Amino acid sequence: MTAAPVATPLETRTLARPARTPTQDALRALARTRSAIIGASILGVLIILAIFAPLIAPYPPNETLIGIEHVFSRQAPCIHLLGCPADQPQHILGMDGNVRDFFSRVVYGSRVSLMIGFATVGFAIVLGTLFGAIAGYAGGLADNAIMRCMDVLLAFPALLLAIAIVTVLGPGLINALLAIGIVAIPAYARVARASVLAVKEQEYVTAARMIGARPNRILFQNILPHTLTPLIVQGTLGIASAILDAAALSFLGLGAQPPLAEWGSMLGAERNQVFSAPHLVFFPGLMIMLTVLSFNLLGDGLRDALDPRLRKF
Repeated sequence: MTAAPVATPLETRTLARPARTPTQDALRALARTRSAIIGASILGVLIILAIFAPLIAPYPPNETLIGIEHVFSRQAPCIHLLGCPADQPQHILGMDGNVRDFFSRVVYGSRVSLMIGFATVGFAIVLGTLFGAIAGYAGGLADNAIMRCMDVLLAFPALLLAIAIVTVLGPGLINALLAIGIVAIPAYARVARASVLAVKEQEYVTAARMIGARPNRILFQNILPHTLTPLIVQGTLGIASAILDAAALSFLGLGAQPPLAEWGSMLGAERNQVFSAPHLVFFPGLMIMLTVLSFNLLGDGLRDALDPRLRKF
């Protein structure tokens, strides 16, 4: 009688270890990506600022302090711990040109900028994915018609096209969001189309066709869920571009309008004070830089984590 083979300790540990899902593998890879950790940390701080802005900001963002405190226009920062006289009111980022607490406006500006990024990219991803998926799955005349329209939009510089759209619609934050979203649609349409073209020839899609599944069911239930990875990466990187474009439009006076606290409009309002009151230009610019940097770092980390060819175990 032959004795049963005895598993070695290594084999025992291997058999006892449950298999990880692709999502768990991606999260483990993301947690070991330094750029993603740094980006997520910066973004986490910004999200906390946006959520708890009423608790963090010492004053309402649009409150003018003339007659309430002994302060003056474009007053330099005053921090008691750094030697500012105790008889002066503390304003850690100073005052703006309308005698409003600049720190409060910078904090509330995080709400507007993050809302701009998520709203415009969400709008662009939904429409771009829909157009790209239909073009890739239908092919033929529909593919040519949709993608030629996307090519026309891509032929124009993004910011100039956004300026033209806002000029037609009129200045304002909503119109700026719409313009930035429209300009971003072609990028997501091309990514979605390429993903659909790669997935629709898979065997499980062919099997769904053979059993008589309807085309819209095949597209939205069998194909699109497997095309989300590149769209997630593109969307994360696109948020940074959307925030930067919105700040540029607001700087030009076409986006957020006074007295809304938005970093681009704050830069535009105080651009002539770069030498006399540099803090009014430096801090909004710094916040824009940190926000864009956080999304770029997180997007790079997601790309490395979600692409199995780039993972390092």
